[in-house]
Amino acid sequence: MTGTSGIARSGKIRWLMIGLIFLVSAVSYLDRTNISIAAPALKLDLAISDVQMGTIFTAFVLGYALTQPFAGRLADRFGAYPVIAIGILWWSALTAVTGLLSTSISGAFALMVGVRLLLGIGESVIYPASNRLVANWIPSQERGLANGLIFAGVGFGAGVAPPLVTAIMAAYSWRAAFWASALIGLAALVVWLVLARERPEKHPLIKPDELAWIEAERGAGGEIAVPGAKVLPWGAIFSSRAVLLLSLSYFCFGYVAYIFFTWFFTYLSTVRGLDLKSSGLYGMLPFIAMAVASSVGGYTADRLAARYGRRAGRCYPAAIGMMLAGLFVALATQVADARLAACVLALGSGSLYFAQSSFWTLSADLGRSSAGSVSGVMNMGCQLGGACVAQVTPIIAGAFGWTGSFLAASLAAFVGAAAWMMIDPHATLGEDVAAKGS
Repeated sequence: MTGTSGIARSGKIRWLMIGLIFLVSAVSYLDRTNISIAAPALKLDLAISDVQMGTIFTAFVLGYALTQPFAGRLADRFGAYPVIAIGILWWSALTAVTGLLSTSISGAFALMVGVRLLLGIGESVIYPASNRLVANWIPSQERGLANGLIFAGVGFGAGVAPPLVTAIMAAYSWRAAFWASALIGLAALVVWLVLARERPEKHPLIKPDELAWIEAERGAGGEIAVPGAKVLPWGAIFSSRAVLLLSLSYFCFGYVAYIFFTWFFTYLSTVRGLDLKSSGLYGMLPFIAMAVASSVGGYTADRLAARYGRRAGRCYPAAIGMMLAGLFVALATQVADARLAACVLALGSGSLYFAQSSFWTLSADLGRSSAGSVSGVMNMGCQLGGACVAQVTPIIAGAFGWTGSFLAASLAAFVGAAAWMMIDPHATLGEDVAAKGS
C-alpha cells in the first residue's frame, strides 16, 4: 500500500462516480421492469396472451443480450461516458413510445415486440460500459464493493418499480407509468452529463491525493485505458476458459434473476392471488434483498480476497450465494402462504445477488484494458439466460405448473454454483495475449 493511501481513502470522487452508476443502474431497471408490473393491465388493454407477453419479455432480453459484446467494445473504443449518455436517451425515448401503443394501431403486438427489442439494445450498454469505468476509476482491491454498490441499483430500481408503477396505474393508467419512467430517465441523463467523467484526471473535483491513490493502487495490469486504446481480439476472449465458465455461470444467474424481473409480479397477483396493493408491497421484497445483498456480497468478497486470496474472495462467495439461491427458490414452491412464499423467494434473490459483484470484479480483472468487451461477452450469457426464462416460464407452467417453473430456476442456480468452482481467478488473459503478440 502506498504512502498516499491513508489520505486518499478519504477522497470521495471515485465513490461519486459509483453513486452515479448506481443511479443509472436503478433507472435502467425501473424502465425494464415496469412492463412486468403493468403486464396484467397491458394484456387486457392490448388483448395479449401470456405466451405473447412472454415473447414481449423475450424481445427485450434478446436485444439486450445479443448486443452486449458490441456494447462493451463501443465503451472500450469511444469511452463509457458518452456511450452511457446515449443509452439513457435511447431507452427513455422508447419507454415513452411504449405508452403510446394501443389496439387502435394496426399490428400493436408486433410493434410492442419491436419497441422492446430496440429498448433492450439501448440498455445493453449500461453494465459493460460501467465496468469500463470501474476499471478506470477503482483500484482492484475496492472493485468488489464498487460493483456491489452498482448492482444494488438493480435491486433499488426494481424494488421502487412495484409501488411506484402500481400507484401511477391506480391513479391514472399503465401508460402514464411508462411516461413517468421516461421522465425519470431524462432527469438521470442530466445528472450524468453534469457530474460524470470518463477518467479520474479529467474530473474537475478530484483532489491530487485521491488521483494518486487511484493510479498507484489500481493493481497490476489495471491501468486506465483511454478511449481508442488497443483492445483484446475477440478470439482471445471467446477462447478463454475462465471467460467461458463465467459466461455459463452468468447464464444460470440470468435464468434465475429474470424470473423475478419478468414473471414474479404476475405470479403473485394471478397465481398466488394477491391484490394489486399487496402485490406491489410484497413484490418489493426480492429487490430490496438484491440491493442489500449485492453491497454486502461485494464488501465481503473484497475482505476475503485481501485476507485469503482471489479464489476465496471471488469464487467462493459466488458459488455459495448461487447454491443458497437454488435452495431458497426450491423451498418457496413448498410454502402454502403467498406472503411467506414471497419472503422465502426474497431470500433466494438476495442470495443470488450476494454473488453478483464477483462476476463483474473478475471480468474487469481479466479484461483490464478490454474490461468492457470481456464483461459484455459474459453479460451476453446472463441475458440469454433471461431471454430463455422469459419465454419458457409460461410454457413450463402450462405443462407442469408454476412449481415446475421455479424448480427449473433452482436447478440453474446449482449449475451456476458448480461452474464457479472450476474458474481460475488467477487467469491472465491480457498478459497471455500480449505475450503472443510480442
